[in-house]
Amino acid sequence: MNNALRLLTVLGGSLLLTFVAGWAVDLLLRRADARHPETPLWNLLRRCRRSLQIVLLAALLRGAYRQIAWPPLQDNAATVGRILSLTLIGAGAWLIVAVTSAVVESAYVRYATSTRDPARVRRVRTQVTLIMRVVTVVVAVVAIAAMLLTFPSFRALGTSMLASAGIIGIVAGVAAQSTLGNLFAGFQIAFGDMVRIGDTVVVAGEWGVVEDVTLTFLAVRTWDERRITMPVSYFTTRPFENWSRGGVQMTGTVFFHCDHSAPVDLMRDKVHEILNHCPEWDGRGWDVAVTETTPSTMVVRAIVTAKDADDLWTVRCAVREQLIGWLTEKHPDALPRLAFAPAPQSGAGPLAGPFGERSDGRFESRFESRFDGPAVRGAKGGKG
Repeated sequence: MNNALRLLTVLGGSLLLTFVAGWAVDLLLRRADARHPETPLWNLLRRCRRSLQIVLLAALLRGAYRQIAWPPLQDNAATVGRILSLTLIGAGAWLIVAVTSAVVESAYVRYATSTRDPARVRRVRTQVTLIMRVVTVVVAVVAIAAMLLTFPSFRALGTSMLASAGIIGIVAGVAAQSTLGNLFAGFQIAFGDMVRIGDTVVVAGEWGVVEDVTLTFLAVRTWDERRITMPVSYFTTRPFENWSRGGVQMTGTVFFHCDHSAPVDLMRDKVHEILNHCPEWDGRGWDVAVTETTPSTMVVRAIVTAKDADDLWTVRCAVREQLIGWLTEKHPDALPRLAFAPAPQSGAGPLAGPFGERSDGRFESRFESRFDGPAVRGAKGGKG
């Protein structure tokens, strides 16, 4: 009875202390958040409550389980101790990652709220994301290694592995050359400011926005909600268009194929009127000019500006749609037409075209007149 009572006391006391400690820490964090509303750190740290409680519970049980004189527990003391050690290591790694994530995210939020440059905010966001991924991977690797060292067989295996570490490292480096290349490319993208989360890019002929950047791949969300996943080494070895590099303001063009009689001056005034009524136009600049001519049409180019790629697309579509509608209604002759001209006059014969008029007023085709010579007439009337 004393053994069972001691078991319940240890378990109940550990659970009670864990609950009280978690509640006290959460209360302190809420008070700190109320006193310092300018930083979200204290509120973000509240997410670490579960991992902290698991760490406390595993540590209390790990230190007190040998004091329980319960035969089944004493017979399996080594197994129970190893399970508690593994739980403590795993929960400790979870707590470290959670605390680091809260601190980094808090720093990013404060920087984003105090900086008005969207390009810098996207750059810091990309760097923060990759730093957190690196921290998570490092903590996970260390935690797994610590878990393996709790097993005696792995300790003996570690000694033999150290002896052949050089050969294994060379083989692993050759085998994982592509993976390591993507890993270093990820660091180059994050800290070289080549591409950032939220940038508008054109890769492999596809237009989209960078949605996620990891240590090995980069995800681009296209305009039709598709996701293109590409290795990060693509962006360090091949050229691509980054429309957000050096600022998000953009200039775009709209081309019109018109007849040579199109009123360019009136078209210029109409484009200006359309832009004045378009809220997406940023007012930085515009222009309308004839840039090319062909035997049947001339090319009129309209230049428009906008604050970003999305607004530029809207402005271009609005100018194209409204100007074509205006030409159709007010100046239909300005639209391209297919011209049909008569064939040039031939110098010989009474015929004026493919079908000509004889001197006697009747029409015949050139094909018939060409093969209507004396020899042909003789062949036709040989039996007549």
